[in-house]
This record gives sequence, C-alpha cells and structure tokens, in this order.
Amino acid sequence: MVSALYPCTITHVRNRPTKYALRHRTYLWLIDPDRPPELPRALRPLARFDARDHFGGTAPTIRAGLDRFLRARGVELGDGTVTMLTQARVFGYVFNPITVYWCHRADGSPLCVVAEVHNTYGGRHGYLLRPDGNDRAVTGKEF
Repeated sequence: MVSALYPCTITHVRNRPTKYALRHRTYLWLIDPDRPPELPRALRPLARFDARDHFGGTAPTIRAGLDRFLRARGVELGDGTVTMLTQARVFGYVFNPITVYWCHRADGSPLCVVAEVHNTYGGRHGYLLRPDGNDRAVTGKEF
C-alpha cells in the first residue's frame, strides 16, 4: 500500500456546559500500520507514528494494540490487513481526535471498522463497527 496525505477540516461543537466551537484545518495520513512510513532521520520530528498514541499506549506497535482491542471483543484479524487514517505525531505532539482502522480478512473482504476517538483531556475510546449485509454499521455513543 502506498501511504497518502489528505487535507481536511476538523470541526467540533459543544453546547453544554458552555457553548464552544472548533474548526481546525489539518491533514490526515492514510497508512498501513504494519508498515508506517518513516521519514529520513533529520525529518522524523515532522511526522512519526507512535504506538503510545493508540489503544492506551501499552502495546509495542499500533497493530499489536489493534489486535488486542479486537481480540477483547471476540474478533480475530489473523493475517488480515489494516488501513489506518490518522494524524502523525509532529514535533513530539499529536492532536488526533479520531483514528479509523479498516480491517480486512486475508482474502481482502471487509471484516470490521474500528473508530478510536480521543478527547482533549487525554481520554480515549474505541468503537467496533461490524457492517451488516448492507454494509451499514451503527453504534451508540459511549464516550
């Protein structure tokens, strides 16, 4: 898989306890977490993918954290592949409100999607989405 950068706008609105809105232009990386892109040593502070930024930060790699998350919910990815849409760590800092993982079986068929949501207070929550026969998935907000 060839990694890609996508320009985007992150928007968030909160009405309680006080009204607040955020609109932030940024970019997201589409990568294979098994083979994340690595810039030359001198440029690495500009973009780096760190396992500490995902799934509680206790797994040695992003993929290991994802596999642990899936297994805890009864999903075995095995030799399947993953495509990940995320923010990179830049100059040691990451603002990553959502990371999306598209998980496919080894034959390429879709297995599930994981949406990992981060808030500005350091909280994280993963949502497992299992598409139905019409490729639709719905989950309640738990975060």
